[in-house]
Amino acid sequence: MINLYIISGMSGAGKSQVLKIFEDFGFVCVDNMPVQMVSDFAGICINNPDKYRHVAISIDSRAGKSLESFTGLLAVLKNKKISYKVLFFNASDAVLLRRYSETRRRHPLGQSVPVGIKLERKIINKIFMLADEVIDTSNLTIGELKKLISIFTGTRHFGKRYLNISVISFGYKYGLPNDADIVYDVRFITNPNYVHNLKFQTGRDKAVKEYIEKQKEFAPFFNLFSKLINITLMGYINEGKSYLTIAVGCTGGRHRSVFTAEKLVKFLKSKKYKVKLNHRDILQDRVNALR
Repeated sequence: MINLYIISGMSGAGKSQVLKIFEDFGFVCVDNMPVQMVSDFAGICINNPDKYRHVAISIDSRAGKSLESFTGLLAVLKNKKISYKVLFFNASDAVLLRRYSETRRRHPLGQSVPVGIKLERKIINKIFMLADEVIDTSNLTIGELKKLISIFTGTRHFGKRYLNISVISFGYKYGLPNDADIVYDVRFITNPNYVHNLKFQTGRDKAVKEYIEKQKEFAPFFNLFSKLINITLMGYINEGKSYLTIAVGCTGGRHRSVFTAEKLVKFLKSKKYKVKLNHRDILQDRVNALR
């Protein structure tokens, strides 16, 4: 069965952000779909249920006069036995004016913002009257909006499931990762690079792991570090964050950062988080030696 959500509402009420949230929840999303095309698109969904089982499309005032056929469209969807819900996102005029002022965007109807808001309410009223749910975003944070949508879509326990974490080990001498949200420096740990038998090994090798774990600073450090990360992750989830990159750095990105990153990934997986690991600079020394 196809699960379709029709997203509509006032420009500036957060429809674009809503589509991003649906996308994070695994929905196929299409923005500003012409009303005349929805029926044909529904047919495509029916014929490809594995790919289009969960779908969200947005229809708004940009559709113009074609919105007059919106009631007929819903009847077509019912005839095709497609399960759908219409979600209408609204906000007060004062909030919409403020948001337009902050972003310095023009109104999509080409009018001044106050005139555009007034005109849009008239154009979009038909969808408003047929909506299954009306959500006022005037005082909602992104995190609250995400929680609300998770309830409507049945993904109430989205939390850890929808936070995608990337852990990167890197070497400071090769520069900071551009996409890092959290960066932690483990250069305070004695460097195995200056131990003859360990120099050409990595933080994935047993001897290097044992060398680092024997240092008295490491255990209390990692205990506090992992607890801190665990606490902050719940805060990111509550704020609606979907992607988080944690970067752990040492001098060359070969020993200390690699070991710490691997240990952090193991810890996060034990807490049921989705985690990807990337040792960015683990092979840099070998690459440089070949030049």
